[in-house]
Amino acid sequence: MVAGHLQQKKGYWYMVLNLHDQAGRRKTKWIATHLPVPGNRKRAEELLFQTRHQYADSKGESGLLFADYMLQWLGIMKAKVSPTTYTGYRNLVENSICPYFWERRITLAGLRASDVQRYYDDLLASGVSGNTILHHHANIHKALKYAVKMDLIPFNPADKVERPKKQRYIADYYRQEELERLLEASKDHPYSLLIQMTAFYGLRRSEALGLKWDAIDFERDTITIKHIVTNAKIDGKSEIVCADRAKTKSSLRSLPLVSNIREKLLALREQQKENRRVCGNCYSKKYDGYVFVDAMGNIFNPRSVTANFSKLLEQNGLRHIRFHDLRHSCASLLLANDVPLKQIQEWLGHSDIGTTANIYSHLDYKSKITSANVMDNILTLPDTRQTGWHT
Repeated sequence: MVAGHLQQKKGYWYMVLNLHDQAGRRKTKWIATHLPVPGNRKRAEELLFQTRHQYADSKGESGLLFADYMLQWLGIMKAKVSPTTYTGYRNLVENSICPYFWERRITLAGLRASDVQRYYDDLLASGVSGNTILHHHANIHKALKYAVKMDLIPFNPADKVERPKKQRYIADYYRQEELERLLEASKDHPYSLLIQMTAFYGLRRSEALGLKWDAIDFERDTITIKHIVTNAKIDGKSEIVCADRAKTKSSLRSLPLVSNIREKLLALREQQKENRRVCGNCYSKKYDGYVFVDAMGNIFNPRSVTANFSKLLEQNGLRHIRFHDLRHSCASLLLANDVPLKQIQEWLGHSDIGTTANIYSHLDYKSKITSANVMDNILTLPDTRQTGWHT
């Protein structure tokens, strides 16, 4: 595929292709998109991608390799998705999909469903889980769907493959007594309030670390979950990414601020004011407004939280769980105390009750006891005598 880039000229986007004449001399070709610059960058990028491919075909150049196309698609996605989503795409594309298909020199136009199916089968044979392969499939399918949209291929080969079945996830969690031991063991730890709020409200790690003071209403006693803090690999470097959005629309939710946590938050806010006064210019302003920062104003790094949480458990002889399993521990306690699944869905911020049921229905043992009692009351089972079988 020929090289090219976008250029602004007189308020419009132009495509600039890097070509060579018959003598091999380099030349450029400007092609108008007729798209005004404001609000049309993504559409211009799509036109450029399509034009580069079509121009190569018209010149009889070799077909675009599927692996090279995946890298091109990855570049387009970088401007369309969040940094964390892009990091997930990039890891799969660069570390697995591209090496596999580069080795086989399969072109985009020549890609068949059997090629994709063989890739999934080889992953399974190498020990990759079905759930992980579904992530590979999501990337490949989405990329090929875009290729169809751009008229690069007539249909999506990934539509025909047999995807692995999704394996049911069994969440790990702490029982009530284990959780109380953790809360007691961590009461003087820098993560104390972070752990308490994560377990109490069943927050995702990104939601807990993304909590800001302006999301806490001390007059109405509410907490609004609307910010996230995550790690992402950007240009090969791990960085902290802060975003003013929840994971999904349903993740945006308001929760009641209970008095015990309210008092601890007020005390923490006063402590941060004191830290800011004592440290002066050394106090970081970058994360001003976030609840969970250290004494110098630096936000808690998500990866450090995960690592240090594991150390905390080990140092106190507690059973190992992930930091995210505090969220599952919250759900298990709610279920054990007869809170309906619908209310748990809203408390946790799941997109639909099916998600909640798939993860936690195996914990809802009380409902099974209720069902057993109902059947026992309405259905009379006769007494039987063990007389042996007759033939």
